[in-house]
Order: sequence, then C-alpha cells, then structure tokens
Amino acid sequence: MSSSIVKLGAQRIALGIMLLLAVSVLIFAGTQILPGDVAQAILGQSATPESLANLREQLGLNEPAYVRYFRWLGDVLTGDLGTSMTSGQEISGAIKGRLWNTLFLAFWAAVVAVPLAIILGVIAVRYRNGWVDKLISGLALASTSFPEFFIGYVLVYFFAVKWQIFPGISTVFDGMPFLERMQAIALPVTALTLVVLAHMMRMTRAAILNVMQSAYVETAELKGLSAFAVIRKHAFPNSIAPIINVAMLNLAYLIVG
Repeated sequence: MSSSIVKLGAQRIALGIMLLLAVSVLIFAGTQILPGDVAQAILGQSATPESLANLREQLGLNEPAYVRYFRWLGDVLTGDLGTSMTSGQEISGAIKGRLWNTLFLAFWAAVVAVPLAIILGVIAVRYRNGWVDKLISGLALASTSFPEFFIGYVLVYFFAVKWQIFPGISTVFDGMPFLERMQAIALPVTALTLVVLAHMMRMTRAAILNVMQSAYVETAELKGLSAFAVIRKHAFPNSIAPIINVAMLNLAYLIVG
C-alpha cells in the first residue's frame, strides 16, 4: 500500500509539473499575441527611437519568441526570476524573503487539516445518514458557505480583540522562538484549516462511500467485521487515490492561495 501511495504521489507531482509547463507556454504565447510594444509601454510615448532600440536589445525583444521562452525557462529552473521593472530589485530575492513563512504556514495548516478531514470523513461514513453524519456534513457545508475573509474577521474579533488569546496581526521574523511563532500563526492556520477542511472531508466521505458499494466490502461485512474494521481494512485503502488528489490540491491552494 505504501509503495502504491508513493507511486501515485509521484505521478501526480509529475502531472502537476507538466501542467505548469503547459500553462507557462500558453501564457507566453498569449503575451506575444497581444498588441503593443513592451519597450514603448515602459519608456512612454516620448521615448526616442534609440532608447527604444536599446531597451529592446537589453530585454532580448529582438530575438525570436521561442528563444526568449527557453531562456526564461532556463533562468526559472536555475532560480533567476529576473528584475522588477518598478523597484529594480531581484524578484527571486523578494520572494525568497517571504517563501519560508508561506511554507511554514501552509505546512502547519496541512498538518492539522488533512488528518482531521480524513478522521471526520471516516466518522461520517461510519455513522452515515445518522445525526453524527448530518452534524459533520452540516458544519462542513456551513464553513464552505462563508468566504475566507469573513472567517478571518470572525476569528480575529473573538480570539484577538474580545478574548485576546492570540495576536491580531501575525508578524514573524528571523530568530523568533518557535512557540511565539506558533502563537503568531494560530489564527491564520485556523482560517486556512476551516477553508480546506470541509471540502476535503466531503470528498473523503464521498470516496469511501463509493467504495462501500463494492462486493468485497459487502463480503467483509457478511464475515462479521465491525464497521470501523471494514472501513479501515477495505474501504479506506481502496479510496486513497481520490483522497490524495484532493489533499494535494488543497496543499497547492494553501501555498499559492
């Protein structure tokens, strides 16, 4: 089972990389189709022909489109994202300063959301159509009905303003103690968890229920296995593929969202 999960995860990662590559090609082709001159847009209408020619030469706009694309792709793969036209700073440096905090926040949100979603999904299947299932599904539907910013406002109001348990502004810095860092990201992690938890729990429940209709599950039930044993040994392992897909989509959302 573990090898199949690793293989499935590797396949999904490879598919994601191919999808990103295809999207980059489409976006680059779209920018080439759009009318206008990049050098003219940067320098303005009062630019001289010499300055326009120099800027086009500097930006490589005189080269064929495919050459510029593969040069850009090579630079991206080596970590060179270019220079910002507005600030003049290296884009990779600006991203690098914030990337660790983003990954730290996404990691802890995933650590909380993914296991909790699977557990709630299994419990909902075990007590399907009962009050426990209806309660979990109702809370999940309610949480997905509210936008993320509203959930954030509610958390800040109660936990930061009214009760003053956590800070209202999540400021982290290098050298910050681990416990203080965890306290600072408590509210953002909670908000992100509530955002992805409901969707993943519902997909987990649906995937397991779909497998529960199989003949081998009915055979396991006829053998006298308990409901949790049937889910743990038969239904859940065979429904792991769509659950992994949803988990990876949610992880990508936590990172880029």
